[in-house]
Amino acid sequence: MPESQRKIFVLDTNVILHDATCIHQFHDNEIVIPISVLEELDQFKRGNEQIHFNARDFLRRLDELSVESNQSKGEKGEKGEGKVRVVVNHHWHSEVEASFQDDSPDHRIINCAYKLHQDNKDRPVILVTKDTNMRLKARSLGLQAKDYTTDAIEDVSQVYTGSRLLENIKTDVIDNLYSSHSLDLEGLGEINNPTANENFILRNGQKSALAVYDPFESKMVRIDKLNAYGITPRNAEQSFALHMLLDNRIKMVTLSGKAGTGKTLLALAAAMERRTDYRQILLARPIVPLSNRDIGFLPGDIQSKLEPYMQPLYDNLSVIRHQFQSKNKRAVKINEMLESEKLLITPLAYIRGRSLQKVYFIVDEAQNLTPHEVKTIITRAGEGTKIIFTGDIHQIDHPYLDKRSNGLTYLISRMKGQDVFAHITLEKGERSPLAELASDLL
Repeated sequence: MPESQRKIFVLDTNVILHDATCIHQFHDNEIVIPISVLEELDQFKRGNEQIHFNARDFLRRLDELSVESNQSKGEKGEKGEGKVRVVVNHHWHSEVEASFQDDSPDHRIINCAYKLHQDNKDRPVILVTKDTNMRLKARSLGLQAKDYTTDAIEDVSQVYTGSRLLENIKTDVIDNLYSSHSLDLEGLGEINNPTANENFILRNGQKSALAVYDPFESKMVRIDKLNAYGITPRNAEQSFALHMLLDNRIKMVTLSGKAGTGKTLLALAAAMERRTDYRQILLARPIVPLSNRDIGFLPGDIQSKLEPYMQPLYDNLSVIRHQFQSKNKRAVKINEMLESEKLLITPLAYIRGRSLQKVYFIVDEAQNLTPHEVKTIITRAGEGTKIIFTGDIHQIDHPYLDKRSNGLTYLISRMKGQDVFAHITLEKGERSPLAELASDLL
């Protein structure tokens, strides 16, 4: 591509913390790293969270490119990629200085992009940031500003739900499904190209049945109403969910839905029901600090600091425990597993670096994970491990994620159709009539 046609992308710090490989996603265009970004990354070098690993990884990549650049006397990145350069410029453009009084890293990055825009009138200069407010500030100066959407899906309304409602199914088809438990696809003319582990509500005016397409047997299998450690499904979606959670052939399950639909409760109940098939049940969730403050401000030791974040998991465990009398062997078993750490509730940050063999692994609030973090978690899975991701793609607590770019949405869209993967979107809230009313009206 001729130099005059190459775009100039100015990267914000949050893009790098989101994806350490971002410099390889801009084809043969030019990438500019303001010196303020490197100064901010320096503050993230130490720590065990994913953003700290991303900061270190990016700096290593940039260092390698700079060494190659010195050796080749150029600034070229990898083959087929464009240039990467660091811009050292602390002189304020008069228009930027007049617009933004504060000397902040965000304003310095905008200043860098604006000066590049003024100096390269014949080339598009685009600021790439995941900070919505920063994009608005940049646009107020006439700059192009975009979100980093390489790992975002195009349309959230098209996200795979995991189920289909089919009306006007022949009565004899439903009868055959009940009598034989499973049917070959040839006998189901109404069902076209089913996805692996896709769920179906088959219905006509008189009868109905729940079924799932089994990719291992290439058959449509009837779903019965199951019970898992005292927990019974209350609607069709929960029946679908419990079926895939109890099927050990399915190695990864995603459950999405609003609060109160039973995602975490069903996953935990299924884990307890299948406890003898696994060495350990592991429950984890990402720590998104309150008001974006680090957990260090909370009093007490590390266990005390983390307890508020882990409490929702203990609440779901308490619901299962209260299905039985206190002296019931199933209730006692839960306490025994907690004491022996066969049932372990832990922050997700502690999972990195582990190899999980024969573990039933539940990741709660997965919508607050980046796609890269989700990939990191899945690659921890060893032989015999099953991973469950639960969350609500419309309830994002992470400051730089949205319903299109979060890890749960990305995972559902990319894993759809794989034999070892199953997904269901839970629609109906079952927490209480009051909770459901609040969810719908407020």
